[in-house]
Amino acid sequence: MNIIVSLFCGIIFGIGLAISEMINPNKVLGFLNIFDEWDPSLAFVMVGALIVSTPFFHLFKKKDKPFFAKNFLIPNATEIDKKLIIGSILFGAGWGLVGLCPGPAISSLALLNISSIAFVFWMSMGFYVASKFNK
Repeated sequence: MNIIVSLFCGIIFGIGLAISEMINPNKVLGFLNIFDEWDPSLAFVMVGALIVSTPFFHLFKKKDKPFFAKNFLIPNATEIDKKLIIGSILFGAGWGLVGLCPGPAISSLALLNISSIAFVFWMSMGFYVASKFNK
């Protein structure tokens, strides 16, 4: 059941990314280009996502567990450490240089764009290498 629910949620997420054009790196890079022709549409997508998700997060966090999971996986770490800083820098650099982050990159594979395919390949390699250091 978890696989079906995860697939359904992923499809909805991918459709939302496609409708909002967040799978288009130029759209994302337009948002990051604050000194030229700035495109604020990504900010509207983020605000819309927060408006929809925040009430549900607060409503369901008081439950014993999610509907389709054994327990909640809410992080409780509050300290800023070296792994968080390095990860944030790598994520921001990848997002800023390429215009994609993991979710939209995977969704953009449907476009069969060679840049998206290369990005997801190297992102996967990065996940693999990071998993070797994270033991």
